Amino acid sequence: MTTISLKQTGQKMPLVGFGLWKETCADTVYNAIKAGYRLFDAAADYGNEKQAGEGLRRALQEGIVRREEIFITYGIHSTHDNTGATKMQLEHWGIDYFDLFLIHFPVSLQYVDPSHRYPAEWYGDDGKVHMERVPMHETWQAMEELVDEGLVKNIGLSNCQGSLILDVLQYAKYEPQVLQIELHPYLTQEALIDLCKLWGIAVTAYSSFGPQSYLELGMGKTTPSLLQHGTIGAIASAHGRTPAQVLLRWATQRGIAVIPKSNDHGRLVSNLRCDGFDLTEEELAAISSLNMNYRLNNPVNIEPRLSIFA
Repeated sequence: MTTISLKQTGQKMPLVGFGLWKETCADTVYNAIKAGYRLFDAAADYGNEKQAGEGLRRALQEGIVRREEIFITYGIHSTHDNTGATKMQLEHWGIDYFDLFLIHFPVSLQYVDPSHRYPAEWYGDDGKVHMERVPMHETWQAMEELVDEGLVKNIGLSNCQGSLILDVLQYAKYEPQVLQIELHPYLTQEALIDLCKLWGIAVTAYSSFGPQSYLELGMGKTTPSLLQHGTIGAIASAHGRTPAQVLLRWATQRGIAVIPKSNDHGRLVSNLRCDGFDLTEEELAAISSLNMNYRLNNPVNIEPRLSIFA
């Protein structure tokens, strides 16, 4: 399996992982491990860590994998940056540490005790978003304390732009090891990727298929599907591959990790095998030329004051 070596710890992160957004079935995680997946991307917001942990525990108990062969990424808001919440999340997963811990969004929300409501998601009990006056450096320091306590191996950022990354680098005892961002041919973010390369920060792409994952949320319906786009289809046919594999390879060939998901076992296996061919430079450029700076995952759709990409 192709991996990326993280700069500070040297830990190897699989280039192709499995995303757990909107995924609640323990069987899916278990079957993904049997199929060869070794990285799972999770977050407090998803509310499915117990089910995912059940699937992982089954695979561990059956000897399919060892814990050190599995890489668990976990994202939190500043709402959940305390040791107690992290220990609870680890208990739900049935593990002793997270391999990568991310600030899911650079947004500080009012703390909601897990014993009261979990996951808290974006809202208070009144259904409104309540922001908290907590600067990024305090949250980052809390993340570093989790490293010192042995609860997490690596820490990183998600949904952050260049200025905030540079800010964190000014005071970080442990630099961000990974930046996770929405990345697909409709949102190519070349400048941000180049910045990460200069600082030795690995990049993970989510929503690799563009609008596809958002259709059930009522979003992206007016934008042509990347999986049915003529450019992607022609390249897929030329290589004897699926459009999904081409979209994933567009990222992985450039050293960018991907975390697709599928409840269909055939597609699940196919996605994992996306790195067995190479695109030409012309094909990479043709795919990138589809960029329209079309962002789907934006907190401004939840609360206008959270326009973090303005």
